[in-house]
Amino acid sequence: MAHTTPNLPPGDTSNGADNFYTSDKVTVQKVSFKNQYRMNVAGNLFVPKNLNRRAKNPAMVVGHPMGAVKEQSANLYATKMAEQGFVTMSLDLSFWGKSDGQPRNAVSPDIYAEDFSAAVDFLRTRAFVDKERIGAIGVCGSGSFVISAAKIDPRIKAVATVSMYDMGAANRDGLRKSVTLEQRKDILKQAAQQRDVEFAGGQTEYTSGTPEQLNDNSTPVEREFYDFYRTARGYSPNTTTHPTLTSNVKFMNFYPFADIETISPRPMLFITGEKAHSREFSEEAYRLAGKAKELVIVPGAGHVDLYDRVNLIPFDKLTTFFRNNLK
Repeated sequence: MAHTTPNLPPGDTSNGADNFYTSDKVTVQKVSFKNQYRMNVAGNLFVPKNLNRRAKNPAMVVGHPMGAVKEQSANLYATKMAEQGFVTMSLDLSFWGKSDGQPRNAVSPDIYAEDFSAAVDFLRTRAFVDKERIGAIGVCGSGSFVISAAKIDPRIKAVATVSMYDMGAANRDGLRKSVTLEQRKDILKQAAQQRDVEFAGGQTEYTSGTPEQLNDNSTPVEREFYDFYRTARGYSPNTTTHPTLTSNVKFMNFYPFADIETISPRPMLFITGEKAHSREFSEEAYRLAGKAKELVIVPGAGHVDLYDRVNLIPFDKLTTFFRNNLK
């Protein structure tokens, strides 16, 4: 189905870019459920139309990129996997989209991980879902959040990440360890000073995320994100991608790969692009993970390519992985 957004450039839709894909083989239902912090989490439940609802079927939760909403990438993955016979759910992480959480755009890795477990809570109450056959997919930042969730929630039986960002390492150290300790301390100082401003009633400040405009000094990474989030290709009116400045430093305390090996023997699949600026995170997670792990590098693909380019995304690989491991 064509998705048009007025007054925005179309973006690069090569290689089958289809973020807003819908399927006549799948029903979609808006759902809401509470996490353990009593916050309402908004989701979309995707059910294959030909599903045997008298049987117990495998299911999975799909998480969106950091700063995004379920309508960006997560719905696409959930729809495509539902076409393969799985019950799937995309969700808005707390503080984003239609889920609860104040202030908006706050960073809380612990609550993000809790949202995945809360989605599992919900799926386990569906009569047509097999409680013991629930997996999860995390795209970009959600790749690190779903790992964090799976470490302490054994009900998540199989984990796949796509274009994963370790949001902890990315904020502490930058890409390819480009952030020095002094630079990190400057970021912490700036956030601490802003806490004083906001506590006294000052205006909320936001940080990072996708630039609102490009200029001659924009980096290739900025341009890559801009082409998805700021064009009709992936634009959603429900998000800016900018976290609050004071909360973003909470990522400095986030270590999703610590104890990643304890997820074993539950299987893990890491998918990344050959040219992805984030490739280092998938490779590191694969190195540290226990047994039953696989790393798939998609030839020619960049980071954001795997958000929506259906001709590059290895849906066949994801299907095989979950069919084999949610038996």
